[in-house]
Amino acid sequence: MKEKINKTNVARLLDKAKVKYELVSYEVDENDLSAMHVAEQLGEDIRQVFKTLVLRGDRTGYFVCVVPGGEEVDLKKAAKASGNKSCAMIHVKELLPLTGYIRGGCSPIGMKKHFPTYVHESALEFEQMYVSAGQRGLQIRLAPSDLIREAQAQTADLV
Repeated sequence: MKEKINKTNVARLLDKAKVKYELVSYEVDENDLSAMHVAEQLGEDIRQVFKTLVLRGDRTGYFVCVVPGGEEVDLKKAAKASGNKSCAMIHVKELLPLTGYIRGGCSPIGMKKHFPTYVHESALEFEQMYVSAGQRGLQIRLAPSDLIREAQAQTADLV
């Protein structure tokens, strides 16, 4: 019998929007919250497992980048895509009060407030992609076009 997975706020928002998705659980390692660990646990290509990063730009303030798990966000490219001259990752202690999510469980959908969101253009190469479902140990698998629509995102070269 399959274990019942409790729906997250992200899943409820996708249900409301009638978006097709799948909740996929994985074993959390508190010492390794990397997307690489998540991809290994899921048995998926790291290029399809995306991480959600929150940055602050010098002109526009906070914004979100969703990038392939094996890549690092290029701050120059992120700044350019978001209309900033420069930007930096926010400090991990800012994440929960700002987004409502903790490190390793930050989803581009359902943050406390909507921020401009940019999804790396490579997402469009896949039929399905993974992003956090809003808590550690749970990913959402969905079509990139659905994520982009629901997160009100734009695609950009971010790595």
